[in-house]
Amino acid sequence: MKSNKVDVLNGSIPKQLMLFFFPILFGSFFQQVYNTTDAIIVGNFVGKYALAAVGGSSASLINLFTGFAIGISSGASVIISQSFGNRDSENLSKAVHTSIAFSVMFGLFISIFMVIFGRDLLIMLKVPSEILAKSTTYLRVISAGFVSSLLFNMGTGILRAVGDTKRPLYYLIIAVIINIILDILFVAVFKMGVFGVAIATIIAQTISAFLVINSLVKSEFEYRVDINNIRIDINTLKQILLIGIPAGIQSSLFSLSNIIVQSSVNFLGADYVAAWTAIGKIDSIFWMTLGSFGISITTFSAQNFGAKKYQRVKDSIRICLVIATIVSVSISFILYITCPWIFRLFLTDTDVISIGVYIFRSFAPFFVTYVALEIIGGALRGIGDSIVPTIITLVGICALRIAWILIVFKANPVIDNVIICYPLTWIVTSIIFILYYLIYKPLDKKIKQQEALINI
Repeated sequence: MKSNKVDVLNGSIPKQLMLFFFPILFGSFFQQVYNTTDAIIVGNFVGKYALAAVGGSSASLINLFTGFAIGISSGASVIISQSFGNRDSENLSKAVHTSIAFSVMFGLFISIFMVIFGRDLLIMLKVPSEILAKSTTYLRVISAGFVSSLLFNMGTGILRAVGDTKRPLYYLIIAVIINIILDILFVAVFKMGVFGVAIATIIAQTISAFLVINSLVKSEFEYRVDINNIRIDINTLKQILLIGIPAGIQSSLFSLSNIIVQSSVNFLGADYVAAWTAIGKIDSIFWMTLGSFGISITTFSAQNFGAKKYQRVKDSIRICLVIATIVSVSISFILYITCPWIFRLFLTDTDVISIGVYIFRSFAPFFVTYVALEIIGGALRGIGDSIVPTIITLVGICALRIAWILIVFKANPVIDNVIICYPLTWIVTSIIFILYYLIYKPLDKKIKQQEALINI
C-alpha cells in the first residue's frame, strides 16, 4: 500500500513533482480515451451529425455540471491534503466521508434535472435541428449515470490528495478497455448509434467508480471509507465548500462561457459543430497535460503548507511553472504540425477537416499563455486561497469571453471572431494572475495567518 503513495513532503522537488504528475497525466490520457474513442467510432460508423451530437452542446452541458462537482471535490482534496500533511486523522476521516456523501446527493440531483430539462437546454442553445434528437438522447443517457462519474472523480481526488496516484490510473485503464470494447460492440456491431455510445460510457464509469470506492473501503490507512459513516458533517462541509464553491463556480462559468461560444459555432452550421467537436478531442491532449500539472501543484502545495514547509511550497510553484512551460510549448508545436492527420481519425469529410485545421492552427500557438493561470491558480487553491483566483478567472476568462461573443461575434458572425476570444482571454487572465502573485503576495499572507493561529 505504501508504495502507491508519493512523498511530496521530502526529497527533490522536480523528482517528486514528476513522480506525482505522470500517473495523473496517464490517468487524464485514459480519461480522454473514453471520449475520443466515442468520437472516433461514432464519426466513422455513424457519421458527422452523430459526432456533432456526442460532442457539441451536449458535451458542454455535461462539462458544466461535472466541472462544478470537480471544483467541489478540489475543495475536499485540499482539506484532505492539509489534514494528511498535518497528521490530523479525525478531520481527514470527516472530509473523506462528507465528500462521498455529497457526491451521491449532488449526482442524483443533476441526473434528475438533466433527464427532465436536457432537451429544453439544447433548444435554448440553438443546436441545429439535424442533430437535436441525437444530442438529446446522448445527454439524457449520460446524465442518468452522473452519480458514478462523480463518485469516481471524488474517490480519485481522495487518493491523490494523500499521494496515491497509481491506483486511480489502474482503475481507469480497466474502465477504458471496457468502454472501447462496448463502444465497438454497441455501435459497430449492434448499430445502436449515440445511445450505444452513452450506455457504454455509463457502464465503464460505474465499474471505475466501484473499483475506486472499493479500494477506499478496504484501505488500512486513516482515509479508509466506512460505509456506515458516510454522512455529511456540517462543519467539514463548510470548510470544503469555502474552497470548493469558488473553484466549482469558476469551472462552471468557464464551461458556461464555452457553451456560449458553442452556441455561436452552432449558428455557423453542422460542419462547424463537427469540426469544433474534433478540435475538442485534439486539444484535450494539451489541456489534460496542463490540468495534470494543476492537480499536482495543488496537492503538492496543500500537503507542504499543512506540514508548514513554506519554502518548499514557494520552490515547487517556481519549478512547476518552468516545467509546465517547456512541456506546453513542445505539445503545441507537435499538435500544430500533426493536426491534419489527427483530424482524419475522426472524419473523412474534407470540408470539415479543412475547417478544423484552420481553427486549430489559429489558436494552438497561444496555448502556452495559459500556463501561469493553471499553475498559480492551482497552488493558491492548495493553500486555501480560492476566492480571488476565482474572481480573476471569472472576469478575465468568462466575462471577457462572453462579452466578446455577444458584442464582436454578434456584429460580425464569422469563425475568426470565435477563434480570437480564446488567446485574448488566456493572455489577459495570465497577466492578472502573475501580477496578483508577485505584487499582492497571497502566499506570504497565508503563511502569516497560519503562523498566527499556531501561536494563539
